[in-house]
Amino acid sequence: MCEANAYLRKDGQEELFFEAVDKVIPQEDGLVLEDIFGRRKIIKAKIAELALVDHKIILEKEQV
Repeated sequence: MCEANAYLRKDGQEELFFEAVDKVIPQEDGLVLEDIFGRRKIIKAKIAELALVDHKIILEKEQV
């Protein structure tokens, strides 16, 4: 399988945000993440890192 887990990086720590992410769709005000079952989560964040071999998407909250 090619999906990845999305983690939110906060104070140097990575916290699991969403599992089995299949799509990352950029929007003007953040990102839409969709899993392999079609469930979606929206977050005001940016992609900080993609670790494809490790199947990880590292997100960081946008600064307001």
